[in-house]
Amino acid sequence: MASNPIVNMFKVRELRTRLFFTLLVLAVFRLGSVLTVPGIDANVLLTYFDDLAKQNKNSFASYMDFFVGGAFSNFSIFMLGVMPFISMQIIMQLAVIIFPGLKRVSQEDGGQRKIATWTKVGTIFVCLLQSYTVTVYAGSIPGCIVISNHLAFVMLTMLTVTTGSMITIWLGDQITARGIGNGVSMMIFAGIVARLPSAISELVQKVNSGEVQLIFVILVLIMFIAIIALVIFEESGQRKIPVHYAKRVVGRKMYGGQSTYIPFKVNPSNVIPLIFSSAILTLPLQLIQNVGQGQNAPRWISRMAVVLTPSGVWYNILLVVLIVFFAYFYTQVTLNPTEIAKNIRENGGSIPGVRTEKTEEYLTKILNRLVLPGALFLAFIAVIPTVIQNAFGFPQQISMLMGGTSLIIMVGVDLDTMSQIEALLKMHHQEGLTKKGKIRSRNL
Repeated sequence: MASNPIVNMFKVRELRTRLFFTLLVLAVFRLGSVLTVPGIDANVLLTYFDDLAKQNKNSFASYMDFFVGGAFSNFSIFMLGVMPFISMQIIMQLAVIIFPGLKRVSQEDGGQRKIATWTKVGTIFVCLLQSYTVTVYAGSIPGCIVISNHLAFVMLTMLTVTTGSMITIWLGDQITARGIGNGVSMMIFAGIVARLPSAISELVQKVNSGEVQLIFVILVLIMFIAIIALVIFEESGQRKIPVHYAKRVVGRKMYGGQSTYIPFKVNPSNVIPLIFSSAILTLPLQLIQNVGQGQNAPRWISRMAVVLTPSGVWYNILLVVLIVFFAYFYTQVTLNPTEIAKNIRENGGSIPGVRTEKTEEYLTKILNRLVLPGALFLAFIAVIPTVIQNAFGFPQQISMLMGGTSLIIMVGVDLDTMSQIEALLKMHHQEGLTKKGKIRSRNL
């Protein structure tokens, strides 16, 4: 038992403290996910969402509910989770890339701290906007609101939901500082995993009733394991570009004369294109579902709701197109071949077999060859839930676990957490989690 990595994890005091602290914070987060917002009748909500599940309607609510572990259908104080913060981070990341002034601020001393502060301030406004649409959505459910004064209900709900989201972000920061793993990512991970028991229970019921064939379950399980292996393999893959630096004399010292390489990942943009694409398609769908539908709503709004259904064909076609577009856009902006080539030339470097003036063209060609397969792989992962749901008749909760953003997040958070645990074990002269190989962080 001495060489058991699980036992070693609890033998190291620092690691044991961090693990217990992380579990405690996640327990608080899960507790807040079942506390309904004041002014909402929880029994009416339960009946309403049960009817929607039986009729297989309002896939947007199911989609949102999945990433916050059921907090959305509970109309809980943590119903938005950390998603507003993620959205604001994406906006700020794009703003830093697009606006030179923000880029200069981010590169100054303390600039990253300013960007982080502005991101959290912007998150408050995003929470207020999304919490208002939540109040409109609650108003469309008969008997859901028990407060007679509508304005008081709107103000109370916006304040409660916004405060709950900011508390969730603070809890994530505490995990990052005093626990294990990236706190915000752990919150999303906990929400996804929390849906796993109910999803498995629903699948077992469908198998027992004959709605889903057992052979299909075994086939999809094998495919799920293979997809996880592909995601791990793809995330760790690199294309190394060799660079040789010539010797140069500065004063009495000689510099250079060494060879190194530029590591280009097989998927340089990671999961960013998938998150960007989902956010762009989810925002209009949220507005249509929460604000635009009703008896007097125009017909084109109803048609848009059908087109943007996450399980529909057109939604997934648009998702694939946007993923490919953002993969090229994000990679070209963050890994600018012109700047990389300029830095190589200024430091007296060169790529073997490539003329100096052709360095930028060579790097651009390499990146273009890497981006397309990586983007198509992300698109393949993104449409897997729809294929499983429509082809095999699987419940939406199970199909969403088999691919898309949820699968990449689960794999990434797991790799990141395992790498931190292994580093702490090695630091305290204990054996790592694996005897062979090396666990690489996904670096969310």
